[in-house]
This record gives sequence, structure tokens and C-alpha cells, in this order.
Amino acid sequence: MDSKKIANHSFYAKLPLHKVGLEALFASDSYFAPLPSDWFVLVADVKDSTLAISNNQHNEVNLAATGCIVAVLNCLKEEEKDKVPYFFGGDGATFLIPHSYKNRLIKVLKQQKEHVKLQWNLDLVVGYMEVIDVYNEGCNLQLARLKLNNFLQIPVVVGSGLKFAEELIKKTFRTASSEQKPTKIPDLQGMECRWDKIAPPTTDRSILCLLVHCLNEQQQRQIYFEVFSKLTEIFGNLDERQPISTPKLRLDATFEKVKREMFASIGRYSLRYLVKKIFGTYLGKLYFKYSKEGKLYLRKTKEMSETVMIDGLINTIIAGTDEQIEALKSYLNTLELKQKVVYGLHITHSSIMSCYVVDRKHKHAHFIDGTEGGYTKAAEMLKAKYK
Repeated sequence: MDSKKIANHSFYAKLPLHKVGLEALFASDSYFAPLPSDWFVLVADVKDSTLAISNNQHNEVNLAATGCIVAVLNCLKEEEKDKVPYFFGGDGATFLIPHSYKNRLIKVLKQQKEHVKLQWNLDLVVGYMEVIDVYNEGCNLQLARLKLNNFLQIPVVVGSGLKFAEELIKKTFRTASSEQKPTKIPDLQGMECRWDKIAPPTTDRSILCLLVHCLNEQQQRQIYFEVFSKLTEIFGNLDERQPISTPKLRLDATFEKVKREMFASIGRYSLRYLVKKIFGTYLGKLYFKYSKEGKLYLRKTKEMSETVMIDGLINTIIAGTDEQIEALKSYLNTLELKQKVVYGLHITHSSIMSCYVVDRKHKHAHFIDGTEGGYTKAAEMLKAKYK
């Protein structure tokens, strides 16, 4: 591997970690760098997810998407220093990866595809596109690393390139035909989903799943700066509009909850797994209530909950009152009339959380969606406006 490819391989890990607010990040293009042209956009997406959700499979769709991220992160454990950015979408996941990871990760995601099909009869489709092909279409794809708080870092994308690639991939789903059909499920160790539905921090608030797309990539940073400034004006800062609060976190030790996690994680019935996880969940309730380490884990869970994602669009989940939500809708409607953005939203009563837990002290991630369709419902509204 030549020196340029070595540098490209570690591109994301070597990006500066910016410790500025969301608004400040969009105030200057100096925070962003173009993705190397020999990297790939890798997409896994549940086909016909809207139909599956209408058939009461929202949890299964969500777990299929979470499993994609867990499978990829477990596959790359040995290369942890060369992290890859990923984006959770409720019904799928997108990864930005160096060329050297492509074949390995396609194989892993095809294993997840077969697993999802067998467990829930869902069609997970997997495809990829080289970044140079994105650039050849005249699209930009720039990336930054942002530290949101003491525990959570996120990738931030500007430009139209990622969304262009995702849409093209979803239409063609070019996969590696030379790969043998997977015969085993991927390594999904660490995937957990034992939290109950999470109510908003206060009873006067609802959960809002919001997508905002600025179609003109030359105006994108400025528009997103204005949108995040407006979110802060209406709902408060990121912590104040956070939908996850420690007092509302409740473990669900019911048989059905643990059974769903069991089949999502190991793909089969195991009495040992059931007994261990149900017993562990009851012990966990005591651990979180009475131990110092348990209380710290709950606080970290809130801080490490991924409630904002920028992949060329703003994707965020917010807790807000009816008045706050109406004020936001009025503002976004004005932007739409000026043809500056299109948006989609879904208002619901609770959040759901799926998790990737390697250890409870330092390494865990928490993926947030809204109930009753969440991001998928918001995307359905957004897509209707493109037509």
C-alpha cells in the first residue's frame, strides 16, 4: 500500500476533533475536508420499511438497522484506531469506508441480510458506490468530526454527495456477485435492546423526529447554521431539547423483550441466553438504582444517545411542547415557501433505544428513534415533497 493509500485509509481517524457547537461548526468551511476519492459509500437498507412498520414490525426494522452497525463495528474491532463514520437511519445504515475494508464489510452485511430475512422475513439490501463516481457527477462530499459532549463524537457531512450515492445505490444495489452466500450470522455480540419505551423528560412534551434537507449545497452550511440556531431559540440547547432523560430510563425484563433481543443477536432459541439475560436485567435494575457505577452508566447513556445526525440532511430527535413544535413548523414552512429547504417530521409519544455495549464503563453506543415509525415516517413525508 503506497503512502497516499495509507493516509487515505486513516483519513477519518486523523481528522481534527472539533469542540465547537453545532451552529459554530456550520459557520466556517474550514472545519470540513473532502472524503478521499478512493473511499466507498456502503449502504444497508430495509426494503419496503414503511410497509413493514404498518405491519407492526417497527422494532424488527430498527433492530435490523442496529445490527448492521454492530456487525460492522465488531468486524473492525482490530482496526479500532482507524474508525469509520456511520449513520443510523432507523430502517438502515450508511458507512463511509476505505477501499481496503470493502470486501470484508460487504460479506458481513450480506450475512446480516440473510439473518434478517430468516428471523423476520425482512429484505435488507446492500450496495456500494465509490466516492470518485460521486465526484464525477458533480456532487460534493465533505466531512468533519464533532465532539458534542464529554462522551459523544459524531461525523458531520455537508454536500449533496452522500444522499446522491444513497439514492443511486438503493435504485441499483450493486453488490459483490463473487461472494459466496453466507452460511452464518455476523458477530452481533454487544447488541442490546432491553430498554422500555422512553417517555419525554416532562409530561407536557412530545417526541419530534425531524428531517431537514437543503437542496442547494452551496447554501447548505448557512441554512443549517440558521436551522440549528432556530432549534436552540425555540427548544433550548442540545441538552435542553434532549429526548432522553435519566429518570425515564426503565429496563424491560419481559420474556418478549428478551426473546426479541435473543433472536436479533444469536438467531436461535437458547434457554441459557433467556435465563441469563432476564436475570441480568433484574440485577441491572438494582445496579442502576443503587450503585455509583450504575448511576454513572445511566448518565453516560443519556450523553451518548445519538439524537442528532447530519449526513447531508439534518436528522434529529427532540423533546418539545405543542407550542414549540408549532413554532418550528411555522419557521420551516416559511423556509419551504422560499424553496430553501424541504422537511419531514413525525410526532410521537416516546423514543426507543437500541444499544451496542462492549463494556459499561467506556465503550457503548445508543441509537435513538421515535415510536410509531420514527425517522421512517418523517422520511415518508419528506420524500412525498420531492415528487
